[in-house]
Amino acid sequence: MTSTLLSQRPLDRRGALTLIAAGTALIAVCYGFARFAYGLFLPPIRTEFGLEASTAGAIASGSYVAYCAAIIVSTALTPRFGSRVLAVSAGVIAASGTALVALAPNPALLAVGVVVAGSSTGVASPPLAHAVAHSLRAAVQGRAQTVINAGTGLGVAVAGPAALLASGHWRLGWFAFSAISAAVTVWVLRAVPSAGRPGPARTTNRGASTSAERCAETPSHAKDGRGAVSALLHRPVFPPGSGRIIAASGLMGIASSAVWTFGRDVLGSVGGMGPTASAIAWILLGAFGILGALAGDAARRIGLRRSWVLGMLLLAAATVLFAPAAGIPGAAGLLCATFGAVYIALTGLLLVWGTEVYASSPATGVGLAFLVIAVGQAVGAPLTGELIGDFGPHIAFAVIGGCAAVGVLVGPRRRQ
Repeated sequence: MTSTLLSQRPLDRRGALTLIAAGTALIAVCYGFARFAYGLFLPPIRTEFGLEASTAGAIASGSYVAYCAAIIVSTALTPRFGSRVLAVSAGVIAASGTALVALAPNPALLAVGVVVAGSSTGVASPPLAHAVAHSLRAAVQGRAQTVINAGTGLGVAVAGPAALLASGHWRLGWFAFSAISAAVTVWVLRAVPSAGRPGPARTTNRGASTSAERCAETPSHAKDGRGAVSALLHRPVFPPGSGRIIAASGLMGIASSAVWTFGRDVLGSVGGMGPTASAIAWILLGAFGILGALAGDAARRIGLRRSWVLGMLLLAAATVLFAPAAGIPGAAGLLCATFGAVYIALTGLLLVWGTEVYASSPATGVGLAFLVIAVGQAVGAPLTGELIGDFGPHIAFAVIGGCAAVGVLVGPRRRQ
């Protein structure tokens, strides 16, 4: 038997749908706008500020490092201050960071804006998971988490048209991102309950849950900041299988960094695509990313290990072939769509895998996997930039994509 902590009466159907919709929107603006839109707008940003590829990669790396720090802090503070306070904080940070990018007069302040905006993603995830665990009925928690996680693809898909409308005026796009983020923040303030604050909690018993449902649960000892930190220090810290998921998450993060950071830039510089065509390719990336929400169903049908192997092979192919196919619109669009779908799917598989490795503390496994993804991206972004500067994008993307192929070897064990 497992249990779900409810610090208040479960939300009714309307309240639950509102929470899920607002949570999806928050993930969309934090990930799709504040974190990943930097790569979408990189071509005009590099032109205006005269950035070398290595410098552009270093700025992206700062965003990923900020995520790592933010998710640790947010995980510790969410149980103390409640879901609403931290979720609203994420929206405020996203709005502020994107505004800083829009106003940046020089590369230094541009980097500050990108880092602040990127940190919003780390702040957003813990309170939304916490709100789902403490405010929704156990039967709907797994699906709610899946839908909210797919907000990344939605945000990326929306960012594409913004880039088209702001063609030639990239700052207008970032001002729009800031305004939308502010509007979503107001919605989050009204929709997300202040769930899980210290106080008596009701425990509702239920039958064995699925892995996706377990990921939404918050350990019973995480009732204050110290308890949340204790949750991160799961005992044992590295249970059997943890080494494989850490290695796999890191390799997946490195392998995905090339397209996220330099994908649109390569479509233009190597493939000769104009702003409209490359923006459409990015829209495809985001739109098909929404399909990645089906990862849980794939894992149940063909198994977690086979799903992981297939996903990493597709990620490797999409990355390695990206630069060579950049000049062929149909092939480039297909690779963008493949990358978007497989990236979100792989994050979903890591979510499931993390709950299995850390069965007694699912939140720890999920948090660890996503933290290491960001560490991998923090390493991969500047590495890609250096490789592009020294050897060109074809070699750079091939090397980075090879990390996904290596990641196949450290997938889940066969019994999983």
